Amino acid sequence: MVLAGAPIGQAGDASPRLRQALESAQVIAAEDTRRLRRLASDIGAVLGGRIVSYYDANEAGRAAELLEALQQGDTVLVITDAGMPGVSDPGYRLTHLAVEAGIPVTALPGPSAVTTALAVSGMPSDRFCFEGFPPRKPADRARRLTALADEERTMVFFEAPHRLAASLAAMATAFGATRQAAVCRELTKTYEEIRRGPLADLAAWAEGGVKGEITVVVAGHVPEPVTADLPTLAAEVARREAAGIPRKQAIAEVAKSAGIPKRELYDAVHR
Repeated sequence: MVLAGAPIGQAGDASPRLRQALESAQVIAAEDTRRLRRLASDIGAVLGGRIVSYYDANEAGRAAELLEALQQGDTVLVITDAGMPGVSDPGYRLTHLAVEAGIPVTALPGPSAVTTALAVSGMPSDRFCFEGFPPRKPADRARRLTALADEERTMVFFEAPHRLAASLAAMATAFGATRQAAVCRELTKTYEEIRRGPLADLAAWAEGGVKGEITVVVAGHVPEPVTADLPTLAAEVARREAAGIPRKQAIAEVAKSAGIPKRELYDAVHR
C-alpha cells in the first residue's frame, strides 16, 4: 500500500517517484478522480490501474474493498486532492486496516500545507501541533479553542474560507486579541497570500471575505515568568533535609514544585 503526497498547488512539485507510482499501481484510490486525471495529465503519467473514488463519505465502506485488493496482492495507491492522505484527508482507516492485517504501508512524501505554512509564518517551528479544522458549531469551537489557550507550541489549523472570520474571532477570544498569527492562503499557487498580525486584526480583515485554501498558524502561549521566593524555598529544602531527605533530592523536589531550575535553587541553598 502506498500513501502518495500530492502537490498542494503546483503540479511541478510532484516528484518523479509519484509519476512512476501512479503508472505502476494496480489500484488508485483517489479523493477526486477528476483531479487525479488532471494531475496525471499535467505530470505526464499514464494511468493503467483501476481507479476508484475514496473520499470522506465513502471512506469507511470503501476501505474494506481496498483491503481485499491489498490481500490479493495488488498495489493500492491512495492519493488525495492535495497533501498527504490521512492528514485531515481520507487515508487513516485503510492504513489502520492494512497495518492490522500485516500489509506493508509506505509513503511517497510530498508538499504539505501544514509544514509549508509553518515555514513561512515566521513563528517558532521547533515545536508545533496540528489541530486540523476547528469545529463548525460556535459552542463546540469555543470549547476546543479554550482548551488550547495554554498550549505553548505553535498551532496549525485548516479552515474553510467562509468560516475563517468567525474562527479567527473565536481564536482572538480564546487566545487573546494580540496573539500573533498568520493566515496562509492559496499556498504555492498563483494568488498565494500570507497575512501576519494579531488575531483581532486578522479577524477584521477576514470579514471582507476570503477565497481559496486556508491554513492558519497561531503562536503558542508564552507563560508568565515565575518569580520565586528563593529564601522561602531554601528554608523548605532545609526543612526536608532535617526530616532526613538528602539535600540533592530535596532541592530537586522543591525546584520542580516551584517551577524553577534546580541550579537556581541550589545556588540559593548554598548562599
